[in-house]
Amino acid sequence: MKTTILGLFLIILSAQLSFAQNPATKSFTTAEQEIVNLSKDKWQWMADKNVDFLGKLFHEKAVFVHMGGSWGTEQELNIIKGGGIWYKKTDIHEVSVNIIDNTAILLNRISLLAVVGGNEVTNPFEVTEVYVKEGSSWKLGSLSFTKLLAPPVPQPDSH
Repeated sequence: MKTTILGLFLIILSAQLSFAQNPATKSFTTAEQEIVNLSKDKWQWMADKNVDFLGKLFHEKAVFVHMGGSWGTEQELNIIKGGGIWYKKTDIHEVSVNIIDNTAILLNRISLLAVVGGNEVTNPFEVTEVYVKEGSSWKLGSLSFTKLLAPPVPQPDSH
């Protein structure tokens, strides 16, 4: 019985690992890599509270869905600028990108270290980012956080 349970656990774990896409080893098309890079830049700009760059990236009609509610671009920028949420450090564990015409959907499995209301917290999230291409540039149209029940399984580096 123990062998069966252990075997089942290992099968589930290996299946989960085989579907994981480590951003360091995943092969992306040029367009997909552009979105992955833009997303990474966004996390850094959020950590740096760089609302000037974020203001250029966020579409004016963008929506942001958090554990505490949802709001638009202006409120998100004010929250970041004022420190209501400080996206202090983001560890990206998995990334996938799907591009459909002028829309890119990026999924990130992350661990987020944030300061919320003066309290430092770490949470595992699946983050959905939707980008819309306007002319030659991508704009963030939606950013949604879904809290995971368990932290992401760290993927081995290829280095």
